[in-house]
Amino acid sequence: MRTWFWTLLLTTVAVVLAVALRENTGQVLIMLNTWRIQVSFAFAVLVLVASFIALYVVLRVLAWFTDIPERVRAWHGRRQVRRDHELLEQGWTELLEGRYSNAEKDLTKLLDQTRSANRQVLAGLSAARAAHALGEYLRRDNLLALAKDKAGQDTGLSEAVATAAADLYLDQGLAQQALDVLLPLQQAGARHVHTLRLLLRAYRQLGRSDQVFVLARTLSRRKALPVIEARALIETAAAARLRETLHSGDWQKIWKDLKADERILPEVALAGAAAFEASGQPQEASKILEAALEHELDPRLLEAYARCEPTQVARRLEKTEGWLQKNPETPDLLTTLGNLCLSGQLWGQAELYLTRSLARRSDARVHALLASLFDKLERPQEAAAQWRLATALGTTLPVLLADSNLPAAEVESDPGVFHAEGLAYLTDSGFPVDWAQNASAANSGTDAISDRTKTVVASGYTPRPPDEFEEYFDSAPIAHLAEPAAVSPYAGPMTRADTSTHNAAPTASPDTSPPNAASTASLETSTPNAAPSARPDTSTPATAPLAAASGGVPTKS
Repeated sequence: MRTWFWTLLLTTVAVVLAVALRENTGQVLIMLNTWRIQVSFAFAVLVLVASFIALYVVLRVLAWFTDIPERVRAWHGRRQVRRDHELLEQGWTELLEGRYSNAEKDLTKLLDQTRSANRQVLAGLSAARAAHALGEYLRRDNLLALAKDKAGQDTGLSEAVATAAADLYLDQGLAQQALDVLLPLQQAGARHVHTLRLLLRAYRQLGRSDQVFVLARTLSRRKALPVIEARALIETAAAARLRETLHSGDWQKIWKDLKADERILPEVALAGAAAFEASGQPQEASKILEAALEHELDPRLLEAYARCEPTQVARRLEKTEGWLQKNPETPDLLTTLGNLCLSGQLWGQAELYLTRSLARRSDARVHALLASLFDKLERPQEAAAQWRLATALGTTLPVLLADSNLPAAEVESDPGVFHAEGLAYLTDSGFPVDWAQNASAANSGTDAISDRTKTVVASGYTPRPPDEFEEYFDSAPIAHLAEPAAVSPYAGPMTRADTSTHNAAPTASPDTSPPNAASTASLETSTPNAAPSARPDTSTPATAPLAAASGGVPTKS
């Protein structure tokens, strides 16, 4: 549009000049010393216009040549800015994608090569966040210090560095360091929403309920916090303030400072009621709990409402029955009524309300209340049943299996000599000839058993106490097991037929329990020439020495 306008304007001017010059037949005379130049007026005008255009072109060309260095510098600057922007965008993209190592490398490269203070601060803060995500806290602190140094006296950049550093410190759990960074901003008058949120996080981590309460109120008023989050923060902070000042007496000022909608919050109502009860004002405590319960039937409030002095029982029963008419299926209300009836010694009504509560929901506390009631009414069986139910609901009980005996230990494959440490003792005791004779005598029957028993008793043998490793063997005790085991003389390898014939004999299981005093006496008085036992030797070659040493036949436990 602009081009068409100028084209039309120049065309109009040219037409007007052409018409004017055509009708004008004047002459232009130029005299210089002896020179005399006479031309037409139209030609003179054209010469002047052409001279102006030529002069303009010459001046523009000269200016273009003189501006070449400046244009080159500007081109270099634009190229550097474009490269910085590409690195910054690439670093931010990698930071958002979670490639923190690459992001830190690109942003650190940008920090070293750029000349702009703004880009240096942005690159330093972004690289610090990437190092923080990698857990490199020392590099993060160095980058934050470098960014702060590049920010200089610029207020906006200084606030950006402070808020970014505080955010990183809070993520690490260093609330005090974050607070040290944010307090100068607050004192300088910074009231940004992000700064206030960071201050709120710092005070919450430090447990300073007064500042949390004030900041939560401020952010809630400015619509900077969700309603649910702001309500939870105000409730927790106000309740903590009341409990902290309970002993000093300043809780009354705090309670007066609370708004009406803040007093009915469950935690605040509980803390306020406890404070009034501690100060000897149960009526005010009841009013606080009732106001909160009118707004919400919270189980914590109902449990606190059920704990009262006997003088308050009638009033609270009336109130609770009114709430029950509006909410007849609420088990917490029925439990509260049962608890109040117990406090007022209304046993029948207490049992009725507690039973109705259990019909709607099984609760360990209700079972315990019923058990206490049955104990009071001298109904022990029902009380014991309720106590068991309360315990089962309140704790996780292990599943106890029925008692059972462990399987018997396998001893048929046990060797005659258990380890090499007893070889020297075996040699001194006449091994293997003497022991082999004892083994052959043991095979003759019960005469050898009697002789062996009398020898042991006469020698005054006392079994050694079991060591700590014998507790892990599940086998019945074997008589004279502490004595050295006898080893039969080597008779050469047995063939398959001999082995099968040897194992074909029936096996009898004699009594392997240790002998008591009565059995020992009977053995001493037994006749040496008693008839041999018809019981055959069923021990295998591996267990024959053990049978010979113990004077009996080894058996399975």
